[in-house]
Amino acid sequence: MASRGTTETSKLKQNLEEQLDRLMQQLQDLEECREELDADEYEETKKETLEQLSEINDSLKKIMSGDMTLVDELSGMQLAIQAAISQAFKTPEVIRMFAKKQPRQLRTRLAEMDRDLMVGKLGRDLYTQQKVEILTALRKLGEKLTQDDETFLSANAGAALSQFEKVSSDLDQETKSSL
Repeated sequence: MASRGTTETSKLKQNLEEQLDRLMQQLQDLEECREELDADEYEETKKETLEQLSEINDSLKKIMSGDMTLVDELSGMQLAIQAAISQAFKTPEVIRMFAKKQPRQLRTRLAEMDRDLMVGKLGRDLYTQQKVEILTALRKLGEKLTQDDETFLSANAGAALSQFEKVSSDLDQETKSSL
């Protein structure tokens, strides 16, 4: 009987992670198929997906306010959802790695992007956007950035990422005050 709460907590977390993965995959698929869809269809599907992410976010807020054992694990997922909703991150792959707290994979992706930029496989604008997203995610995960990375981030962070920084700081304050 004593493990019953643990089982439900585990199942709840698994269900939320699966929902998040499904929605992140849907966003990624949508971006990959953007050329095949007309503008209205693309916008409508993206809007619906973001609304579903918003609903999950609302559920997480309710769960976090009533169940302290899930606060730490769910706050990372909530931050990732906030990033997607605020459209601070445009790359679903980065959102997914951030939600799952995978700094090593984020750094690997950054190294791949550096290589792709050098060989001309990745354009400068897309490189800059994705590098800013990855560096911001790494910073939020508590990873140490090099001085070059900090300088790059300061020079290239846009309004959407500034808004994400504000939202995530507000969320950190909320989490600390509820403990």
